[in-house]
Amino acid sequence: ASTNISAWWNFGSLLGLCLITQILTGLFLAMHNTSDISTAFSSVTHICRDVNNGWLIRNVHANGASFFFICINMHIARGLYNGSYLNKETWNIGVILLLLV
Repeated sequence: ASTNISAWWNFGSLLGLCLITQILTGLFLAMHNTSDISTAFSSVTHICRDVNNGWLIRNVHANGASFFFICINMHIARGLYNGSYLNKETWNIGVILLLLV
């Protein structure tokens, strides 16, 4: 095992896990959500009150978004600190992924 690997190297994996969680919870919430302005609030209350564990899924989705941005900023900071931008291909792929999310 390499001696320079630490907890700072986990943020890329956490980003992938967060993104998968956001997609899955977002799809579930989208199945129960309405985009009409007159019924949007009632659909959110329906999710929280009537759907099994809907309140939990909504909170996981909301807090997951914050956690995702914390992880992405930590991942970028680690990359800048360690000089990962010197490997152009890896850096360009990272910038493309950043723009996609």
